[in-house]
Amino acid sequence: MIVRQKLRRAELSRGVRLIPLGGLNEIGKNITILEMRGRILIIDCGVSFPNDEMYGVDIVIPDFSYLIKNRERICGLILTHGHEDHIGAIPYLLKEIAVPIYGTRLTLGLVENKLHEHGLTADLQIIQAGEKVQIGPFRIETIRITHSIADSIALAIETSAGVIFHTGDFKIDYTPLDGEPIDFQRLARIGERGVLLMLADSTNAERKGYTPSERTVGVTLENIFRNSKARILTATFASNVHRLQRIIDTAVMFNRKVAISGRSMVNVVRLATEIGYLKIPQQTLVDINKIKNIKDSELLIITTGSQGEPMSALSRMANNEHKTVQIKKGDMVILSSSPIPGNEKTVSNIVNRLFEKGAEVIYSDIADIHVTGHACAEELKLMHMLIRPKYFMPVHGEYRHLRQHGILAENMGLPANHIFQLENGEVLQLKRNSIVKTKEKIPCSPVMVDGLGVGDVGNIVLRDRKLLSAGGLIIAVAVIDKASGMLVGGPDIISRGFVYVKESEDLIEAARVVVAEQIEKCLMENSRDWPAIKTAIRNELTSFIFKQTRRSPVILPILMEV
Repeated sequence: MIVRQKLRRAELSRGVRLIPLGGLNEIGKNITILEMRGRILIIDCGVSFPNDEMYGVDIVIPDFSYLIKNRERICGLILTHGHEDHIGAIPYLLKEIAVPIYGTRLTLGLVENKLHEHGLTADLQIIQAGEKVQIGPFRIETIRITHSIADSIALAIETSAGVIFHTGDFKIDYTPLDGEPIDFQRLARIGERGVLLMLADSTNAERKGYTPSERTVGVTLENIFRNSKARILTATFASNVHRLQRIIDTAVMFNRKVAISGRSMVNVVRLATEIGYLKIPQQTLVDINKIKNIKDSELLIITTGSQGEPMSALSRMANNEHKTVQIKKGDMVILSSSPIPGNEKTVSNIVNRLFEKGAEVIYSDIADIHVTGHACAEELKLMHMLIRPKYFMPVHGEYRHLRQHGILAENMGLPANHIFQLENGEVLQLKRNSIVKTKEKIPCSPVMVDGLGVGDVGNIVLRDRKLLSAGGLIIAVAVIDKASGMLVGGPDIISRGFVYVKESEDLIEAARVVVAEQIEKCLMENSRDWPAIKTAIRNELTSFIFKQTRRSPVILPILMEV
């Protein structure tokens, strides 16, 4: 009991702590935690997508080890919006920790779909923009914000040290499609009341000027539809409900039926329609399996695959692998998105394949069919002017984005020592009217998900996969008599991803001789140290192969005793 009281007093004496576990120096994997009075509040819980060095990895999630260790202190998870980089890791967290989740209606609808896929349930608490909610010791006001997904919110969190304001992802759209712009009056009042620390979206901090309104996309779409008699296919982010509404409205305007393809697109359209965020006139939607009798000039197909994902509906169409739709000459394909950083090559590949099929492709490089959901420099300045924080921490961006946002804040008069550009796992200590960065570092290495495996792929496995992809594999198999210690079978040389054996018989035979000589040499020395023999085979064969080919495949010796 005494020990517990001492721990409790120690927790209280620490004041307020802020720890980003993801989202800094990267795009995605956003998660931040606040600690106060011994309790923990989690803000967002997203995934990121693998880079080119993560061979075979599906997604990357945050390291939850600190949260698991402190599970009894967690009072809730609050979400700013429903994009994958903010909600995608929730199922993996819930498999470890039961935690109530707070979010707006659309956001929690998307979370519920995701949990259903994983066979999970959760305590989901719906909140509305403008509402105040108490989560443990944290009193949080939610403020309506505009982004590329409906129901996005910013957070004003009251703590014992002062107000922490988190913008969430945002842009400033004065004419949003849903008619609900940012609540500027409320933001100004929060700023007047005083904000100790602001965390703000930095994705477009490098871009000058302003982000165009979503309505500009509508003008471009109307011109495309007006001048086309072809079958139109549009690929966009399933979560961008405002974009979907604009696309569907344009189809209705030009008397086109609408078919939906792609599991996530079907799920979002169903959910958004049910809760009233997507309004589709009756008899507009048609089953994707019943489009054969509809004229090309009267049909629009909305599909997933705007990022060129290999298994997306659009990719399957382009590869003649979709059970209902194949791209044909004369089709018009609109990619209503821009590539996520790291996806440029996959998007380029899908554009090339579509052109090869004879389709006309319209994408962001040649037409205004996408606007970003993130604030550019002038919008960020306006947010700083409204909130007027005493301290500032740029979030949601790669290092260069965070750096540019820090420079922007400094140019607006914030002292350099009041700007914190952190790395994931670093800790800010907040006290009344002051903030310091501590020397503490919470472990938060990225956790890779490969199929059903979570965290079982690490740097060593990735290194081996990289070597295999670069040089291929050679397996040397030999059989040794246990009694006599003589080589009685093989060695056989098996190649995978190195050379085609039937066209390299001389090289394979020479490699076999090298392995046989090395085994016999070791056995003549009466060595039965099998690991040492394998190492000798590997070294000798590696040297021989490199001299002959200037390649370095992975060498795997296998010795069997009989």
